[in-house]
Amino acid sequence: MAHEDGSRMFQEQLAEKVRPFIDLIDDMRSIGIDKELPLPTIAVVGDQSSGKSSVLETLSGVALPRGTGIVTRCPLLLKLCNDRTVKWEAKISYGGGKVIEFDEPSEVVRHVEQAQNSLAGKGVGICEDLITLKITSSTVCDLSLIDLPGITRVAVKGQPEDIGVQINNLISKFIKNKRTIILAVVPCNVDIATTEALKMAQQVDPEGTRTLAILTKPDLIDPGAEKNVLEIVHNRVIFLNMGYVIVKCRGQKQIDENMSITRAIEEELEFFRNHEHFRSLLREEKATTKCLANKLSNALVKQIKKYLPQMSEKIKEQLGEVKHSLSQIEGGPPMEPEEKRKYLIQVITDFNEQITQLSQGDIIIEENLFELMRKEFTEWMERLKNAKSHYHKVVQQVVDEYDQEHRGSELPGFSNYRVFQHVVQKLVSELKRPAMMTLQTIREMVQKQFDHLSKESFKNYPYLHQVSKKKIETIQEQQSNIVKERIVEQFEMEMQVYTQDEIFNKHSLEEGEITEVKEQDTRSKYPGLLKAYYEIVVQRLADQVPMLIRYFILKQSAKIVCSEMLDLLHRDDTDNILQEDSEIGQYRAKLLAQADRLILANDKISSL
Repeated sequence: MAHEDGSRMFQEQLAEKVRPFIDLIDDMRSIGIDKELPLPTIAVVGDQSSGKSSVLETLSGVALPRGTGIVTRCPLLLKLCNDRTVKWEAKISYGGGKVIEFDEPSEVVRHVEQAQNSLAGKGVGICEDLITLKITSSTVCDLSLIDLPGITRVAVKGQPEDIGVQINNLISKFIKNKRTIILAVVPCNVDIATTEALKMAQQVDPEGTRTLAILTKPDLIDPGAEKNVLEIVHNRVIFLNMGYVIVKCRGQKQIDENMSITRAIEEELEFFRNHEHFRSLLREEKATTKCLANKLSNALVKQIKKYLPQMSEKIKEQLGEVKHSLSQIEGGPPMEPEEKRKYLIQVITDFNEQITQLSQGDIIIEENLFELMRKEFTEWMERLKNAKSHYHKVVQQVVDEYDQEHRGSELPGFSNYRVFQHVVQKLVSELKRPAMMTLQTIREMVQKQFDHLSKESFKNYPYLHQVSKKKIETIQEQQSNIVKERIVEQFEMEMQVYTQDEIFNKHSLEEGEITEVKEQDTRSKYPGLLKAYYEIVVQRLADQVPMLIRYFILKQSAKIVCSEMLDLLHRDDTDNILQEDSEIGQYRAKLLAQADRLILANDKISSL
């Protein structure tokens, strides 16, 4: 049987030279580094019935799925590992975790078909998911290659109409990688220029620098066509830098007769030795599966060596990027309860320190909060100034129309002070609405920055974010109501129309009025005197409203938020409080796994 003798005749020459490099790539693929960067590999491409399966059987020493139509329905990574201490064992893995180990070569076909049915469904459809078949034995050579579905032009019953396009896209996905060696399988008994395998290879490798062609079925060529085959093998028809190798594998008749692969390899050598036209190819090392295995191994090692420096640099570059991404997110809470509690204290303390610094103007969140407030308070001052013209106009109108509109029981020439007091009260009360608008605007900008700080501080912890956001909103509402009450009180006090005589006389002088008001108490002086009083009101309101807003909406709100956040430390559900956002946790786990892969890959390259 194949597993008893296999390909022992040529594998011993390759093991020591090839194994370390192939192991490196297989190890890097097994740890998932192929998700980070393309790896050097060998991709087997061939038209249906080109003899592709027979070639792989001869290389691996085991029978693979056969039949008409599409046999390979998923990419199959065939990893051959020579180990003199192992008779024969295999492991097939697929589907993101499904792994089956077995030690009977005859089980290969069943397990591969089972894997294909699992991934691509029963029938004749294809799937891009990779199946990995690792065979370890004393009778195989060290080699790693990927078998791809056979190229087809016409859909058969049960296949989608675009099956040809699907297969071409799948093959292109693998062979377009410039680090991939393309192993094109072409029958000798067809026109080589018409084979889809070589056409596809030429599309992605027009200079033929990474394409090696295998000519199969030399026993089926028409008499007299041998010279044409020799022209192809000698690279005179379609030039390929890696050249051609001609092989003879088991035919259907030999398979039906249960000829072993070992016997087939012996017959292959006899065939070329005794062939009138092809025996010279043995000396030129352009014939037999043994020669093919040597070429493939050497070519793969050469390709790996060529790209090893680039791979190393790319891995280091990506590792730097991953570490930077990890530095942008926290490491997550500790697992131990006591350490987790300390961590919670630190998280809340950090948030409290930042919100305190924000309330004091020591840090800037997105925009400078104090600059924004200063602009809004300046607008409040402008509203007060803009109200002056209306105030002066109304006062002058009351003076001018006093005798006709406002005179009571007093004698002509005398005035009723209450009339002017009511005017002042009415006009000052109209400033209450702009004051409330200023309060609302400042509250919105402060709450926005508090919310932003909460989001950034607790971005990994949804519960803390939601609790702090709710507290901020509630506290802002409470403090806003306090300010509203104080503003209402302030305006109610302004209804008293009061100031110290000294202060009033000072402003009267500034308005050009005589300080001895009692000696010249005439109506003509009223506009100037009322204007002086309005300046006092403006000065009081210009400062008092902003001070109320800053104190309660910013300073006191920050203080209360800090106090209420500290109350969380008295609770017993630390695990619930520090429950991470699932996406953050998954993202961190993904980055950590990626970093581990890159570090391991870097170590493997360095050790080699």
